[in-house]
Amino acid sequence: MKDVVFKEISTTDDLYPQVFNLREEMLRKPIGLSLHDEDLSNEVNDHILVAEKNNEIIACLILTPKNEDSIQLRQMSVSALLQKQNVGRELVNYAEQFSWEHGYKKVILHARMVAKGFYEKLNYKQTSDVFTEVGIPHVVMEKTK
Repeated sequence: MKDVVFKEISTTDDLYPQVFNLREEMLRKPIGLSLHDEDLSNEVNDHILVAEKNNEIIACLILTPKNEDSIQLRQMSVSALLQKQNVGRELVNYAEQFSWEHGYKKVILHARMVAKGFYEKLNYKQTSDVFTEVGIPHVVMEKTK
């Protein structure tokens, strides 16, 4: 996608409220939950990666280190107007490159069942049975460098 910038931001960045709002709209409201009810204080230790176009966050995800070899990709969200335009794919590719460059050997994630096919197309492999998280079915998936 033209004019899209991929970068890391922090929780103190002026763009962080847009990240919060995108996650709230796309990930929490549809399932009757709110990020306002969650403890997000650990996000200061995470890597918040965004796709930005014209100072607007159009996609985001969070990378949470699990150990020296593994990092967890979570809270992946793409603006409703821009889904199916490869923004999500490009952001995941950016996150993988970021992870490899920071010495991680494995990216793990908890995929909602509705998103499982998206991650399979990006060569993630299912490594768990279906389980419930935030009230909906998920599977663990991972990709190794």
